[in-house]
Amino acid sequence: MSTIASPDYRSPRALFLLAAFVIVVFAVGGLIGVSSAPGEWYATLNKPPFNPPNWVFGPVWSVLYIMIAVAGWRTYMVEPRGHAMLIWVGQMVLNWLWSPTWFTLHLLWPAFVVIAAILALIVLFIANRWYRDRVSALLFVPYAAWVGFANLLNLSIAILN
Repeated sequence: MSTIASPDYRSPRALFLLAAFVIVVFAVGGLIGVSSAPGEWYATLNKPPFNPPNWVFGPVWSVLYIMIAVAGWRTYMVEPRGHAMLIWVGQMVLNWLWSPTWFTLHLLWPAFVVIAAILALIVLFIANRWYRDRVSALLFVPYAAWVGFANLLNLSIAILN
């Protein structure tokens, strides 16, 4: 039997923290997205036939960022200094590092290493949360699928160029 009390996700403090998680994830992600937007360089790269149109990325990342923020918030509410929170922070930092590595520095292979590490941390987060907070784990499943696809896309573009 667990001795850890369930957090009150509806308390004013919890809702403030939820808003903070969503704002920080979107603000940092948005700032990085604007400062490292795909430009002429990306347009000239050889891409595989399964490369989605550029307009797909914004809506997908918007939904994923909400899910990532909620999972982070839920984890913080239960274990603010726990192993799962460290995993969450690690994947978030790498997530924010990938775009400048790819779009600004044009480092295709190092970007692939970064995105592969992101996927590994996402899977680790899902495994860590699966029996402790299934909601947070499930919130990361679409993220894992998208980043898995992005790994394949990153690898394909690196090979083609």
